[in-house]
Amino acid sequence: MSTMNLTLPQSLQAQVEALAQKEGISVTEFITLAVAEKLATLATADYLAERAKRGTRDKLLAVLAKAPDVDPEDYDKL
Repeated sequence: MSTMNLTLPQSLQAQVEALAQKEGISVTEFITLAVAEKLATLATADYLAERAKRGTRDKLLAVLAKAPDVDPEDYDKL
């Protein structure tokens, strides 16, 4: 583990402290989880962008053509 000094506005620090206490974790753990969540979100966005580059309209239409043309079940209707 490494140490990092962090300066936050007081209002943000108060929110972090309150939420960490509500979750029953330390402020350090809360911030660690928040950073990990942000990194995972960015990695997912990059992954999806790369996947999207490989797709084409023709591939999409080919997949959709395989779907059966039936009405949804009653529990699936809006």
